[in-house]
Amino acid sequence: MNSEAEADLSPRSSAPRRPPRILMVAGEASGDLHGGDLARQILSLNPECDLFGIAGEQMRSAGVRPLVRMEDIQGLGLSELASTIGRTVNAFRKLRHTIRHQRPDLVILVDYAEFNLILSGVARRAGARVLYYITPQVWAWRRGRIGKISARADRLAVVLPFEKEIFAAAGDRVSFVGHPLLDRVKPVQDRKATLERYGLSPGARLLALLPGSRHAEVHYMLGEFVAAARILARDHGLTPVLALAPTLSAGQLAGQRNVDLSGIRIIEGDTYSIIAASELALVASGTATLETTLLECPMVISYKVSALTYILGRMLVTGVDFIGMPNILAGRKIVPELIQGEMNARNLVRAAEPLLSPTMRDETIGALKALREKLGTPGATRRVALTALEMVGT
Repeated sequence: MNSEAEADLSPRSSAPRRPPRILMVAGEASGDLHGGDLARQILSLNPECDLFGIAGEQMRSAGVRPLVRMEDIQGLGLSELASTIGRTVNAFRKLRHTIRHQRPDLVILVDYAEFNLILSGVARRAGARVLYYITPQVWAWRRGRIGKISARADRLAVVLPFEKEIFAAAGDRVSFVGHPLLDRVKPVQDRKATLERYGLSPGARLLALLPGSRHAEVHYMLGEFVAAARILARDHGLTPVLALAPTLSAGQLAGQRNVDLSGIRIIEGDTYSIIAASELALVASGTATLETTLLECPMVISYKVSALTYILGRMLVTGVDFIGMPNILAGRKIVPELIQGEMNARNLVRAAEPLLSPTMRDETIGALKALREKLGTPGATRRVALTALEMVGT
Protein backbone atom coordinates (compact mmCIF):
# COMPACT_ATOMS: atom_id res chain seq x y z
CA MET A 1 0.00 0.00 0.00
CA ASN A 2 1.52 3.34 -0.99
CA SER A 3 1.93 6.19 1.45
CA GLU A 4 -0.90 8.21 -0.15
CA ALA A 5 -3.37 5.36 0.42
CA GLU A 6 -2.14 4.97 3.99
CA ALA A 7 -2.75 8.63 4.54
CA ASP A 8 -6.33 8.28 3.25
CA LEU A 9 -7.05 5.41 5.67
CA SER A 10 -5.49 7.00 8.76
CA PRO A 11 -7.72 8.87 11.23
CA ARG A 12 -8.00 12.51 10.39
CA SER A 13 -6.75 14.88 13.04
CA SER A 14 -9.11 17.54 14.30
CA ALA A 15 -8.65 20.38 16.74
CA PRO A 16 -10.25 19.74 20.13
CA ARG A 17 -13.51 21.58 20.63
CA ARG A 18 -13.10 24.41 23.11
CA PRO A 19 -15.32 24.48 26.21
CA PRO A 20 -18.63 26.33 25.81
CA ARG A 21 -18.27 30.01 26.73
CA ILE A 22 -21.39 31.48 28.34
CA LEU A 23 -21.84 35.15 29.25
CA MET A 24 -24.24 35.66 32.18
CA VAL A 25 -25.61 39.03 33.28
CA ALA A 26 -27.52 39.87 36.47
CA GLY A 27 -27.75 43.29 38.07
CA GLU A 28 -29.97 42.87 41.13
CA ALA A 29 -29.77 40.76 44.29
CA SER A 30 -32.58 38.44 43.22
CA GLY A 31 -31.06 37.99 39.77
CA ASP A 32 -27.71 37.16 41.35
CA LEU A 33 -29.42 34.57 43.57
CA HIS A 34 -31.13 32.81 40.67
CA GLY A 35 -28.13 33.30 38.39
CA GLY A 36 -25.97 31.57 41.00
CA ASP A 37 -28.33 28.61 41.18
CA LEU A 38 -28.39 28.41 37.39
CA ALA A 39 -24.60 28.53 37.16
CA ARG A 40 -24.31 25.63 39.62
CA GLN A 41 -26.74 23.56 37.60
CA ILE A 42 -24.92 24.29 34.33
CA LEU A 43 -21.55 23.36 35.82
CA SER A 44 -22.95 20.23 37.43
CA LEU A 45 -24.14 19.08 34.00
CA ASN A 46 -21.03 20.25 32.13
CA PRO A 47 -18.09 21.25 34.37
CA GLU A 48 -16.08 22.40 31.35
CA CYS A 49 -18.31 25.41 30.67
CA ASP A 50 -16.62 28.80 31.02
CA LEU A 51 -19.08 31.14 32.75
CA PHE A 52 -18.32 34.87 32.98
CA GLY A 53 -20.10 38.23 33.04
CA ILE A 54 -21.70 40.59 35.57
CA ALA A 55 -21.85 38.61 38.78
CA GLY A 56 -22.68 39.25 42.40
CA GLU A 57 -21.52 37.21 45.37
CA GLN A 58 -23.89 34.32 44.68
CA MET A 59 -22.85 33.95 41.05
CA ARG A 60 -19.15 34.33 41.84
CA SER A 61 -19.34 31.63 44.50
CA ALA A 62 -21.09 29.37 41.96
CA GLY A 63 -18.20 29.69 39.50
CA VAL A 64 -19.03 32.72 37.35
CA ARG A 65 -15.90 34.71 36.50
CA PRO A 66 -16.72 38.41 37.08
CA LEU A 67 -15.92 40.82 34.27
CA VAL A 68 -17.89 43.29 36.41
CA ARG A 69 -18.93 42.97 40.06
CA MET A 70 -22.67 43.40 40.40
CA GLU A 71 -22.23 45.41 43.60
CA ASP A 72 -20.46 48.15 41.64
CA ILE A 73 -23.46 48.94 39.44
CA GLN A 74 -26.44 48.42 41.71
CA GLY A 75 -28.88 51.30 42.04
CA LEU A 76 -32.50 51.73 43.12
CA GLY A 77 -34.93 53.81 41.16
CA LEU A 78 -34.24 56.62 38.72
CA SER A 79 -32.88 59.33 40.98
CA GLU A 80 -30.61 57.02 43.00
CA LEU A 81 -28.93 55.74 39.82
CA ALA A 82 -26.84 58.92 39.67
CA SER A 83 -24.25 57.42 42.00
CA THR A 84 -23.65 54.38 39.78
CA ILE A 85 -24.46 55.55 36.26
CA GLY A 86 -20.82 56.02 35.24
CA ARG A 87 -19.84 52.53 36.35
CA THR A 88 -22.96 51.09 34.70
CA VAL A 89 -22.08 52.69 31.35
CA ASN A 90 -18.52 51.39 31.61
CA ALA A 91 -19.84 47.90 32.42
CA PHE A 92 -22.09 47.99 29.37
CA ARG A 93 -19.20 49.02 27.12
CA LYS A 94 -17.07 46.21 28.49
CA LEU A 95 -19.74 43.60 27.83
CA ARG A 96 -20.47 45.01 24.38
CA HIS A 97 -16.77 44.66 23.51
CA THR A 98 -16.75 41.11 24.90
CA ILE A 99 -19.76 40.07 22.83
CA ARG A 100 -18.41 41.61 19.64
CA HIS A 101 -14.83 40.42 19.89
CA GLN A 102 -14.84 37.26 22.03
CA ARG A 103 -18.05 35.83 20.61
CA PRO A 104 -19.56 33.85 23.52
CA ASP A 105 -21.53 30.76 22.53
CA LEU A 106 -24.51 31.93 24.56
CA VAL A 107 -25.64 35.06 26.40
CA ILE A 108 -27.89 34.41 29.42
CA LEU A 109 -29.76 37.51 30.62
CA VAL A 110 -31.32 37.40 34.09
CA ASP A 111 -33.97 40.13 34.56
CA TYR A 112 -32.19 43.55 34.95
CA ALA A 113 -34.65 45.16 32.58
CA GLU A 114 -33.21 48.15 30.72
CA PHE A 115 -29.55 47.10 30.76
CA ASN A 116 -30.24 43.59 29.52
CA LEU A 117 -32.79 44.71 26.94
CA ILE A 118 -30.20 46.95 25.29
CA LEU A 119 -27.53 44.27 25.64
CA SER A 120 -29.81 41.75 23.95
CA GLY A 121 -29.79 44.01 20.88
CA VAL A 122 -25.99 44.03 20.89
CA ALA A 123 -25.92 40.25 21.13
CA ARG A 124 -28.47 39.86 18.35
CA ARG A 125 -26.52 42.07 15.97
CA ALA A 126 -23.30 40.22 16.79
CA GLY A 127 -24.91 36.86 16.02
CA ALA A 128 -24.76 35.57 19.60
CA ARG A 129 -27.56 33.33 20.83
CA VAL A 130 -29.63 34.79 23.68
CA LEU A 131 -31.47 33.02 26.49
CA TYR A 132 -33.62 35.36 28.59
CA TYR A 133 -34.26 33.88 32.05
CA ILE A 134 -36.69 35.68 34.37
CA THR A 135 -37.92 38.25 31.88
CA PRO A 136 -38.48 41.87 32.99
CA GLN A 137 -41.91 42.70 34.38
CA VAL A 138 -43.13 44.20 31.12
CA TRP A 139 -46.70 43.41 32.16
CA ALA A 140 -46.33 46.10 34.84
CA TRP A 141 -44.60 48.90 32.99
CA ARG A 142 -43.56 49.80 29.43
CA ARG A 143 -45.38 46.98 27.71
CA GLY A 144 -43.95 48.20 24.42
CA ARG A 145 -40.80 46.22 25.27
CA ILE A 146 -42.61 42.90 24.82
CA GLY A 147 -42.00 42.86 21.08
CA LYS A 148 -38.31 43.74 21.41
CA ILE A 149 -37.66 41.03 23.97
CA SER A 150 -39.51 38.44 21.90
CA ALA A 151 -37.57 39.40 18.76
CA ARG A 152 -34.11 39.52 20.34
CA ALA A 153 -34.18 36.32 22.42
CA ASP A 154 -33.67 32.89 20.90
CA ARG A 155 -35.33 31.37 23.96
CA LEU A 156 -37.34 32.83 26.84
CA ALA A 157 -37.69 30.98 30.15
CA VAL A 158 -40.47 32.69 32.11
CA VAL A 159 -41.20 32.01 35.78
CA LEU A 160 -44.74 33.33 36.23
CA PRO A 161 -47.68 31.49 34.66
CA PHE A 162 -49.27 34.46 32.89
CA GLU A 163 -45.99 35.52 31.23
CA LYS A 164 -46.16 32.75 28.64
CA GLU A 165 -49.29 34.35 27.21
CA ILE A 166 -47.71 37.81 27.32
CA PHE A 167 -44.83 36.57 25.16
CA ALA A 168 -47.10 34.49 22.91
CA ALA A 169 -45.57 36.17 19.85
CA ALA A 170 -42.39 34.18 20.53
CA GLY A 171 -44.31 30.94 19.90
CA ASP A 172 -42.49 27.80 20.97
CA ARG A 173 -39.40 29.86 21.87
CA VAL A 174 -41.04 30.77 25.18
CA SER A 175 -41.62 28.27 27.99
CA PHE A 176 -43.00 28.53 31.51
CA VAL A 177 -40.37 26.73 33.58
CA GLY A 178 -41.91 27.29 37.02
CA HIS A 179 -40.52 29.55 39.72
CA PRO A 180 -37.01 28.83 41.05
CA LEU A 181 -37.99 29.87 44.56
CA LEU A 182 -39.97 26.62 44.86
CA ASP A 183 -36.65 24.80 45.21
CA ARG A 184 -35.00 27.32 47.48
CA VAL A 185 -37.56 28.63 49.99
CA LYS A 186 -37.71 26.42 53.05
CA PRO A 187 -36.85 26.99 56.72
CA VAL A 188 -33.67 25.50 58.12
CA GLN A 189 -35.51 24.29 61.22
CA ASP A 190 -39.04 24.27 62.63
CA ARG A 191 -40.56 27.02 64.75
CA LYS A 192 -39.64 25.49 68.10
CA ALA A 193 -36.02 25.05 67.06
CA THR A 194 -35.87 28.59 65.67
CA LEU A 195 -37.05 30.08 68.96
CA GLU A 196 -34.55 27.96 70.88
CA ARG A 197 -31.72 28.88 68.53
CA TYR A 198 -32.12 32.58 69.24
CA GLY A 199 -32.87 32.33 72.92
CA LEU A 200 -36.52 33.29 72.57
CA SER A 201 -39.23 31.95 74.85
CA PRO A 202 -41.31 29.00 73.55
CA GLY A 203 -44.42 31.19 73.58
CA ALA A 204 -42.87 34.12 71.69
CA ARG A 205 -44.96 35.49 68.84
CA LEU A 206 -42.59 36.88 66.24
CA LEU A 207 -43.05 39.89 63.99
CA ALA A 208 -40.65 39.62 61.03
CA LEU A 209 -39.27 42.85 59.58
CA LEU A 210 -37.94 42.74 56.01
CA PRO A 211 -37.17 46.35 55.02
CA GLY A 212 -35.45 45.51 51.71
CA SER A 213 -32.17 44.29 50.29
CA ARG A 214 -30.75 47.59 49.05
CA HIS A 215 -29.47 50.60 50.97
CA ALA A 216 -31.98 53.00 49.46
CA GLU A 217 -34.92 50.76 50.35
CA VAL A 218 -33.75 50.54 53.94
CA HIS A 219 -33.21 54.29 54.05
CA TYR A 220 -36.84 54.98 53.21
CA MET A 221 -38.54 52.16 55.10
CA LEU A 222 -36.56 51.00 58.11
CA GLY A 223 -37.59 53.82 60.44
CA GLU A 224 -41.31 53.35 59.79
CA PHE A 225 -41.02 49.56 60.12
CA VAL A 226 -39.27 49.88 63.49
CA ALA A 227 -41.77 52.46 64.79
CA ALA A 228 -44.69 50.22 63.80
CA ALA A 229 -42.98 47.19 65.32
CA ARG A 230 -42.68 48.91 68.69
CA ILE A 231 -46.41 49.68 68.71
CA LEU A 232 -47.34 46.13 67.70
CA ALA A 233 -44.98 44.74 70.33
CA ARG A 234 -46.54 46.93 73.02
CA ASP A 235 -50.17 46.40 72.07
CA HIS A 236 -50.13 42.78 70.90
CA GLY A 237 -47.20 41.15 72.67
CA LEU A 238 -45.21 40.54 69.49
CA THR A 239 -41.43 40.14 69.44
CA PRO A 240 -39.89 42.11 66.55
CA VAL A 241 -37.11 40.33 64.66
CA LEU A 242 -35.36 41.94 61.72
CA ALA A 243 -34.27 39.37 59.12
CA LEU A 244 -31.26 40.96 57.47
CA ALA A 245 -30.84 40.60 53.70
CA PRO A 246 -27.48 39.08 52.65
CA THR A 247 -26.66 42.27 50.72
CA LEU A 248 -26.66 44.31 53.96
CA SER A 249 -24.78 44.28 57.25
CA ALA A 250 -25.86 45.06 60.80
CA GLY A 251 -23.40 47.96 60.77
CA GLN A 252 -25.17 49.50 57.79
CA LEU A 253 -28.49 49.32 59.63
CA ALA A 254 -26.96 50.91 62.71
CA GLY A 255 -25.75 53.77 60.52
CA GLN A 256 -29.29 54.79 59.52
CA ARG A 257 -30.10 58.26 60.84
CA ASN A 258 -32.83 58.69 63.44
CA VAL A 259 -33.51 54.93 63.68
CA ASP A 260 -33.27 53.42 67.16
CA LEU A 261 -32.77 49.66 66.84
CA SER A 262 -32.57 48.98 70.55
CA GLY A 263 -34.78 46.02 71.49
CA ILE A 264 -34.96 44.84 67.85
CA ARG A 265 -33.34 41.46 67.29
CA ILE A 266 -31.29 41.37 64.07
CA ILE A 267 -30.84 37.92 62.57
CA GLU A 268 -28.44 37.21 59.71
CA GLY A 269 -28.44 34.18 57.44
CA ASP A 270 -31.68 32.56 58.60
CA THR A 271 -34.41 34.64 56.99
CA TYR A 272 -36.64 31.76 55.90
CA SER A 273 -36.73 30.22 59.37
CA ILE A 274 -37.60 33.59 60.92
CA ILE A 275 -40.45 34.21 58.47
CA ALA A 276 -41.82 30.67 58.87
CA ALA A 277 -41.84 31.09 62.65
CA SER A 278 -43.55 34.50 62.59
CA GLU A 279 -47.16 35.48 63.17
CA LEU A 280 -46.86 38.36 60.75
CA ALA A 281 -44.32 40.12 58.53
CA LEU A 282 -43.78 43.70 57.38
CA VAL A 283 -42.18 43.31 53.95
CA ALA A 284 -40.70 45.64 51.35
CA SER A 285 -42.17 44.95 47.93
CA GLY A 286 -39.97 42.67 45.86
CA THR A 287 -38.79 39.08 45.87
CA ALA A 288 -39.29 38.90 49.65
CA THR A 289 -43.06 39.07 49.21
CA LEU A 290 -43.03 35.87 47.14
CA GLU A 291 -40.70 34.19 49.62
CA THR A 292 -43.05 35.16 52.45
CA THR A 293 -45.96 33.78 50.42
CA LEU A 294 -44.26 30.40 50.03
CA LEU A 295 -43.60 30.34 53.78
CA GLU A 296 -47.32 31.02 54.35
CA CYS A 297 -46.84 34.01 56.61
CA PRO A 298 -49.44 36.82 56.56
CA MET A 299 -47.82 40.13 55.60
CA VAL A 300 -48.20 43.83 54.98
CA ILE A 301 -46.42 44.86 51.78
CA SER A 302 -44.87 48.32 51.64
CA TYR A 303 -42.80 50.40 49.30
CA LYS A 304 -41.34 53.88 49.39
CA VAL A 305 -38.73 55.59 47.19
CA SER A 306 -37.65 59.17 46.57
CA ALA A 307 -40.34 61.59 45.43
CA LEU A 308 -38.76 61.92 41.97
CA THR A 309 -38.53 58.16 41.45
CA TYR A 310 -42.14 57.74 42.56
CA ILE A 311 -43.46 60.44 40.21
CA LEU A 312 -41.59 59.00 37.23
CA GLY A 313 -42.59 55.48 38.20
CA ARG A 314 -46.27 56.39 38.30
CA MET A 315 -45.94 57.68 34.76
CA LEU A 316 -44.45 54.39 33.54
CA VAL A 317 -46.37 51.74 35.47
CA THR A 318 -49.62 50.73 33.79
CA GLY A 319 -51.83 47.66 33.56
CA VAL A 320 -51.48 46.43 37.15
CA ASP A 321 -53.65 47.05 40.19
CA PHE A 322 -51.14 45.87 42.82
CA ILE A 323 -47.42 46.04 43.59
CA GLY A 324 -47.14 42.84 45.65
CA MET A 325 -46.63 39.54 43.90
CA PRO A 326 -49.14 37.63 46.10
CA ASN A 327 -51.88 40.04 45.10
CA ILE A 328 -50.82 40.08 41.44
CA LEU A 329 -50.88 36.27 41.29
CA ALA A 330 -54.21 36.08 43.09
CA GLY A 331 -55.80 38.81 40.98
CA ARG A 332 -57.18 40.37 44.15
CA LYS A 333 -55.92 41.95 47.35
CA ILE A 334 -55.25 39.12 49.80
CA VAL A 335 -52.70 41.10 51.85
CA PRO A 336 -52.54 44.88 52.48
CA GLU A 337 -50.30 47.19 50.44
CA LEU A 338 -48.99 50.61 51.47
CA ILE A 339 -47.20 52.74 48.89
CA GLN A 340 -45.21 55.97 49.19
CA GLY A 341 -47.14 58.55 51.26
CA GLU A 342 -49.41 55.87 52.73
CA MET A 343 -46.39 54.01 54.09
CA ASN A 344 -45.95 55.20 57.69
CA ALA A 345 -45.93 53.58 61.11
CA ARG A 346 -49.55 54.40 61.89
CA ASN A 347 -50.86 52.87 58.67
CA LEU A 348 -48.60 49.84 59.02
CA VAL A 349 -50.12 49.14 62.42
CA ARG A 350 -53.67 49.64 61.13
CA ALA A 351 -53.05 47.26 58.23
CA ALA A 352 -51.32 44.66 60.39
CA GLU A 353 -53.75 44.41 63.31
CA PRO A 354 -56.61 42.65 61.43
CA LEU A 355 -54.17 39.96 60.27
CA LEU A 356 -53.55 39.02 63.91
CA SER A 357 -57.13 37.89 64.45
CA PRO A 358 -57.44 34.07 64.20
CA THR A 359 -60.13 34.19 61.51
CA MET A 360 -58.35 36.66 59.23
CA ARG A 361 -55.02 34.94 59.79
CA ASP A 362 -56.42 31.55 58.77
CA GLU A 363 -58.10 33.01 55.68
CA THR A 364 -54.90 34.74 54.62
CA ILE A 365 -52.77 31.65 55.11
CA GLY A 366 -55.25 29.64 53.05
CA ALA A 367 -55.05 32.18 50.22
CA LEU A 368 -51.24 32.13 50.31
CA LYS A 369 -51.17 28.33 50.18
CA ALA A 370 -53.34 28.36 47.05
CA LEU A 371 -50.79 30.51 45.23
CA ARG A 372 -48.07 27.85 45.41
CA GLU A 373 -49.87 25.71 42.85
CA LYS A 374 -49.83 28.58 40.36
CA LEU A 375 -46.05 28.73 40.39
CA GLY A 376 -45.48 25.41 38.63
CA THR A 377 -43.38 22.51 39.88
CA PRO A 378 -39.90 22.39 41.45
CA GLY A 379 -36.86 21.99 39.20
CA ALA A 380 -37.03 25.28 37.25
CA THR A 381 -33.31 25.99 37.41
CA ARG A 382 -32.34 22.56 36.12
CA ARG A 383 -34.79 22.91 33.24
CA VAL A 384 -33.21 26.24 32.27
CA ALA A 385 -29.69 24.75 32.57
CA LEU A 386 -30.64 21.94 30.18
CA THR A 387 -32.00 24.52 27.74
CA ALA A 388 -28.76 26.52 27.97
CA LEU A 389 -26.60 23.49 27.25
CA GLU A 390 -28.84 22.45 24.39
CA MET A 391 -28.34 25.93 22.90
CA VAL A 392 -24.53 25.61 23.02
CA GLY A 393 -24.66 22.12 21.55
CA THR A 394 -23.63 19.99 24.51
